[in-house]
Amino acid sequence: MSRISRRAFLVASSAFAGALALSGPALAQDYAESPMLESAVSAGDLPPVAERLPANPLVITPLERVGQQGGDWNHALVGGGSLSMLVRYQGYEPLVRFTPDWSGIEENVAESYSVSDDSTEYTITLREGHKWSDGAPFTTADVQFWYDAYFMDAETSLGGNSFWYTEGEPGQLEVVDEQTFKVKFTAPNGFFLQQLAWAQQDQLTRTPKHYLEQFHIRYNPDADQLAKDEGLESWIPLFQREIGMLDDNTFFQNSDRPTLNAWYFESAPGQSTEQAIALRNPYYFKVDTAGTQLPYFDRIVYQMVADPEVLLLKTLQGEIDIMDQYIATPANKPVLFDGQEAGNYGFYTLKESAANVMVFQLNLNHTDPVKNELFNTKEFRQALSLAVDRQALIEAVFVGQGSPAHASIQEGDPLYNEQLAKQFTEYDPDKANAMLDEIIPEKDSEGYRLDSEGRRVSIIFEIDQARSTFLDMFELALPMFQDVGIDAQMRTMDRSLWETRVRRGREFDATAHQFGANSGVAAMLDARYFVPFNSNALYAPGWSLYYTEPDNPDAIEPPAEVKAQQELYKRLLATGDEAKQNELMAELLQNAADQFLTFGVSLPPDGYGVVKNDVVNLMDTMPNSFGWPTPGPARPEQFFKD
Repeated sequence: MSRISRRAFLVASSAFAGALALSGPALAQDYAESPMLESAVSAGDLPPVAERLPANPLVITPLERVGQQGGDWNHALVGGGSLSMLVRYQGYEPLVRFTPDWSGIEENVAESYSVSDDSTEYTITLREGHKWSDGAPFTTADVQFWYDAYFMDAETSLGGNSFWYTEGEPGQLEVVDEQTFKVKFTAPNGFFLQQLAWAQQDQLTRTPKHYLEQFHIRYNPDADQLAKDEGLESWIPLFQREIGMLDDNTFFQNSDRPTLNAWYFESAPGQSTEQAIALRNPYYFKVDTAGTQLPYFDRIVYQMVADPEVLLLKTLQGEIDIMDQYIATPANKPVLFDGQEAGNYGFYTLKESAANVMVFQLNLNHTDPVKNELFNTKEFRQALSLAVDRQALIEAVFVGQGSPAHASIQEGDPLYNEQLAKQFTEYDPDKANAMLDEIIPEKDSEGYRLDSEGRRVSIIFEIDQARSTFLDMFELALPMFQDVGIDAQMRTMDRSLWETRVRRGREFDATAHQFGANSGVAAMLDARYFVPFNSNALYAPGWSLYYTEPDNPDAIEPPAEVKAQQELYKRLLATGDEAKQNELMAELLQNAADQFLTFGVSLPPDGYGVVKNDVVNLMDTMPNSFGWPTPGPARPEQFFKD
């Protein structure tokens, strides 16, 4: 089994360094047919495996040993709206991907790539004969379609893709032939490939032209009628639904759209209340060193469970093959440890890369002008931070593992900033009260503070109900806020409603989340708590939209210091020079410390996951991240069971 150090997987990979390539001719050219597909091949409903693979399939060296095709990967999804988890299990197939140890990037869907010396031109070559899951060719025509029909189309684009811009100008796509295309930028874009490798950021491998063009008016004059038949006003919302870039729920609930992934949905989440089933992709482009087409598992069977408690029970009963999300908490560790023999499972280690265990985020773009002014008062946020007894939260929820800190870089890293990590983390309710007395001194008969309009200062934190550690922390934190005169409350909800109200909303008071990154290139790519630049900066949705679409009517122009921070971040992402990257990142972190946009609880301790004893080829130690979507880069296609 593979063990790695924290530094190994957080090392920044240079855009100029070649990928750790595994592609090349398969060692065995007589590919064995999958038993699951033999009848379809015999009946002439499916071509033989040699005709389904690209001319140069990607050869994967299994972690422990070559496996065999067949069987089910028994999995689960919690609640109705957390389909972003599917990126981790079956949805990580960008052009280039992070290596299993997170030490660099390597070719994946792309057969090869090259970068100009100044990082302004990228040449990417696809695999000849690569096909979508329905057998249609995957070529540069699909790339061109994404660029024309979505990315550059003002009617259909849903924004994002900020890494495709330099100096405010989008990269120019140049198609050379059916397999080769170039992306040219007006200025250096040193992180472009790493951005493509980041989870769910590469949309080029998720846009099948032959399927989607029927929903776009330029490609099908009858697209409006199709929309009306679906009960929609026009072709635009229909196309946006079918392309699925709005959010992961929309994307993964479509079982009709062809995919390049190892498995495609026969029954997508939402089509059944009990389970979702994904089947092996007959045209998947990877083989093992023995010439066996991957994936090994024939199916992924996701049980749809209501909450983490049900998931924990199913795990203890041995019904789940691999799981760390939602149940692998410090509080559950003793229970899971005691249940190993009965459940026939063991543990793997997760090297934590998140910036914090939980980050409190007030909505700095609130639609209520009074709340907006108060929340944008830095001293108000600092006072709330002083009101939190972080050590009490750490002791109760994380069994004493951790130390008080905000979202920050881990200590010992060259970019560590003590002010960013530690300021206002001491528990000092007297000082918090004194600071609040300067800002909102008036109180009602119950001792709660009043705002400038004479209303009780109430902050409702809207939380994804599946995040059990968040709920536990808030049970302790809410009375702490109340003790300094803030009427703090918690509203829990299903992830799908949370996504609507928080990630895509403006009227919520506050929320909390985790992720981000605490070291290396990961922190540069996921700087959500240091600068508002995408929808993960939940504290500033309007400012984040301004970063990519300043002319969008929903964008909000940030204050001068935040706007300067956004420009600095663009400079960071543009450079391919590692020393300059570190210099700019250090400046970004210092600015973030001075601005104090959010406040956290603790840098996270290393975590764990549960794996059935018969599962083969899963790393026993791996990063825990969404950008490196655990366990996606560890190649689930080569997992199997004895």
